[in-house]
Amino acid sequence: MKVLVADDDFGSRLVAKAAVEQSGHECIVAADGNSAWELYRQHRPQVVVTDLMMPGLNGLELCRAIRSAEEDSYTYLVLVTSKDSREDVVAGMQAGADDYVAKPLDPFALHTRLLVAQRVTSLHTDLARYRAALAEQARTDPLTKLHNRLKLSEDLEQLHHRCARYGTDYSLAICDVDNFKRYNDLYGHQAGDLALQSVAASLAAQGRESDGIYRFGGEEFLFLLPGQTVSGAEARLARALEAVRELGIAHSGNPSGTLTLSAGLSAFVPGHRVSSERLLKEADMALYAAKSAGRNRVEVAPEVRQHTRS
Repeated sequence: MKVLVADDDFGSRLVAKAAVEQSGHECIVAADGNSAWELYRQHRPQVVVTDLMMPGLNGLELCRAIRSAEEDSYTYLVLVTSKDSREDVVAGMQAGADDYVAKPLDPFALHTRLLVAQRVTSLHTDLARYRAALAEQARTDPLTKLHNRLKLSEDLEQLHHRCARYGTDYSLAICDVDNFKRYNDLYGHQAGDLALQSVAASLAAQGRESDGIYRFGGEEFLFLLPGQTVSGAEARLARALEAVRELGIAHSGNPSGTLTLSAGLSAFVPGHRVSSERLLKEADMALYAAKSAGRNRVEVAPEVRQHTRS
């Protein structure tokens, strides 16, 4: 573990540093509370052993600052008091400390605290990993492994807010597998699932790393294209549709004889700074127009067609 020792007394720092290193841990030292806070922000140690009274931030203030700054990680805080009084201990615990030791510092006492600290911080690390895995699972479509609508709603809100604030562009498109119900009727739902997985993999392999691709529902997929103009997004979608055609998935219920996509596109561009809900509706209507026009094509919402630029 990485351990930060904060104490304004030189001798106490030496004793604590020696005890930490003899326990097999890396030690960083600070001579006052302000330096300790800066070292904490720079190194993010797993354990902080802090004196109660010292220049700058005192031990209680340092504990509060660390607890306020924590996010997914957990720092084990040990308060060192010059007087083993109940008032000091209670104040330390209320400020966020996990344990305390009294001066003069006993290396054995500190060693036992570090054993507990290692156990506690390891548990918190495991919990943070599990929470992150569950959060990712909750935002991933189990069939296609693309992000799902929950993740879409989060990403779209952030992207729209950022573009509205800084006056930048983005495009949004909804794609749909043509005649997919007929595909399921002809080949079965298991084959339909395999086809969706192949389409999703093909779409995910196209374009830039910044592009977002989501399973929007059923046989529908949604593209979020940051920084894309209408014409650029239209070309991007045309390549995606071509890549799906090149998969060559047989579909006798489709006029082309293979599986194809249709797409509807809208965009947040100069002259068309509308809400994200409006863009979704426009993209959906453009998709409907693509279906009505014979499928296997990209249609741009008429509200944004006039704003196409290179």
